[in-house]
Amino acid sequence: MKKVSTTKFDQDIPELKREQLGVGVRGKYFKRFTQGSNVVVLQPEIQKAFPTSAAVNKALASLLAFAQEAQGLTVKAPRKRAAVQH
Repeated sequence: MKKVSTTKFDQDIPELKREQLGVGVRGKYFKRFTQGSNVVVLQPEIQKAFPTSAAVNKALASLLAFAQEAQGLTVKAPRKRAAVQH
């Protein structure tokens, strides 16, 4: 059995002109986009140093590892009390 063709000509979809689409609104979904995404805007000098998301992730991962290691070095161990003899 032959498949039915689904080309544009077979579907008779009307082609719209730009005037029929209406006026576009700049920034219409900007607020919704920023709330539902994890986009971070970098300062230009930082963007030059870390041009890709992989570079940013690598730098932040090493910074996090360093901070966790440094925190482990500065946490004071609990002191043992000397036994008091009477």
